[in-house]
Amino acid sequence: MLKTQMNSDKIAMSLSAACAIHCFFAPTLIIFSYGISSISIESELIHYLILLVAAPVSIFALSLGYKNHKTLGYLITGLFGLSILVFAALFGEPLAGETGEQFITLLGSLVVAFSHFKNYKTCQEVECSCHEDQIN
Repeated sequence: MLKTQMNSDKIAMSLSAACAIHCFFAPTLIIFSYGISSISIESELIHYLILLVAAPVSIFALSLGYKNHKTLGYLITGLFGLSILVFAALFGEPLAGETGEQFITLLGSLVVAFSHFKNYKTCQEVECSCHEDQIN
């Protein structure tokens, strides 16, 4: 049995936070760094890269949580949040504008982070093999 569920939930929560932070602070960082660096970082590319890393980690962590705890609700909630993030990345700006895309991204990130938080707390509360080496 893999003992990585709690750590993968922590990583997935961090990636959700990174997605939200990037969404709101990347424009400011690009403006401030424009005079320092000669290479401009494309904001949308970073958004896609974070999503490309976050989605598999989230799916892995939530799947392990479901396998260990049989709580389907957290898996469904997390997949819903990931769907919101994919929607924001692909269609958010054309349909809702930049501010709307940021709101949709923040909503998706919060839903994903919430599902991982609940998955993590459930792991701490039940007796399962996913955390027998962890100190509570």
